[in-house]
Amino acid sequence: MVFCTNWTIFVLVMDIHGYLHDATELLKELIAIPSESRNETKAADKLAAYLDKWGLPYGREGNNLWVGCQDWDNNRPTILLNAHIDTVKPVASWTRDPYQPTQEGGVLYGLGANDCGGGLVSLLQAYRIMVSRPRNYNLLWVASAEEEVSGKDGFSRVLPLLPKIDVAIVGEPTGLQPAIAEKGLMVIDGYAHGVSGHAAREEGVNAIYEALDDLVWLRDYRFRKSSPLLGDTKMTVTVVESGTQHNVIPDTLHFIIDVRANEYYKNEYLFEFLRKHMKKCELKARSFRLHSSCISEEHPLIKRCTAMGMQPFGSPTLSDQALMPFPSFKLGPGESCRSHSADEYIKISEIEQAINTYVNLLDGVIL
Repeated sequence: MVFCTNWTIFVLVMDIHGYLHDATELLKELIAIPSESRNETKAADKLAAYLDKWGLPYGREGNNLWVGCQDWDNNRPTILLNAHIDTVKPVASWTRDPYQPTQEGGVLYGLGANDCGGGLVSLLQAYRIMVSRPRNYNLLWVASAEEEVSGKDGFSRVLPLLPKIDVAIVGEPTGLQPAIAEKGLMVIDGYAHGVSGHAAREEGVNAIYEALDDLVWLRDYRFRKSSPLLGDTKMTVTVVESGTQHNVIPDTLHFIIDVRANEYYKNEYLFEFLRKHMKKCELKARSFRLHSSCISEEHPLIKRCTAMGMQPFGSPTLSDQALMPFPSFKLGPGESCRSHSADEYIKISEIEQAINTYVNLLDGVIL
C-alpha cells in the first residue's frame, strides 16, 4: 500500500487555470486510449505516468490506482475521491471517431469524456490542491476499473487493500448536484419447463404458456414502499427466449428480470419474495452484491453541499457506490443523459466548475 511514504517533491501550487489545463490534457490522452471494461491496462498506465510526473506515489492493483496523502494519520477520518477509468463500447450511431478527442470551442468530444473522465480528472486535480491544505481528515483518491460491468477486478478487488474509509465522493456525471441515494441492481434468470411435441397435435406442454401467468404477475406487481428520493422498486422483464421452430411445442423458456431496488429493499429479500410468488418458474439470481445505497442529508458533506446551493436527489443509475460498505454520494461534472450515447462530450467549463466545487466542498469541512 502507498499512502504517505516517498513524497520527495513539494506540492506545486498553481491557479485554477493550471489545474484545469492539466485535467483537460489528461482527459484528452485518456479518450485516445480504448479502455472498455476489462481492457483498461493502457489507460491505467497513462494515469500512472501522470501520477509519476506530478510526484504522487501510488498503489496499483490490476488496473486500479490509488494515492493517499503525505500527512496520513490513522486517527483521522478518511474521505475517498473515486471515479472509474473504463468505458462502455461505442454505439454504432457515433458520427465522430470516439477515440479521437476533439475540442470545438469549449466542448470536448470523445468516448468517456462525460462518463466519467470529467469526474476522474476533476477529482484528481481537487486532490492535488487539497493535499497541500490543512485538513482534519485523510484524503484518498482511487481510480477504479470495470465499473461499467461491476466486474470482480474493479473496485471490489482494490477495496481490501485500502484503509478504513468514512465517506466517499463518486465522480459520476450528476450536473454537479449531489445524488444522495442510488438504486441497486439485481439480474435474475427465469426458466419455465414444458414437454415438446408436434404443434399440429394435442400433445406436449407449452413452456410459453407455463410462464404466462408469472410474467403477467411480474408486469403488474407493485412494491408497497416507495422512496421519496428513488421512487418505486421496479422489476422489468427485458429478455424472453423460447422455441426452435413454428411446428414444435417449446419445452423450455428463458427470461431475464432487471430489478432496480430502492433503499427499502435488499436484493436477498426481493429474490426470496419473487421465488415465493412465481408459481411455475424457476429463478436464479446472478448476484446479490449490487445493493441500493444512500447517505443521510444530515451528513456534514451533504449539509455543506446544501449550504453551497446544491440540491440533493436520488439517482436511478448504478455506480461503484453499490460496492461501498460506507456512506457515499455521487457528485460530478456532465449530465447522466450523455452517458452511453453517441458523440459523448463534456464542457471544459464543467470541468473547471467541478474542480472549484470539490475544493470548496472539501476545504474546511469538519467530519
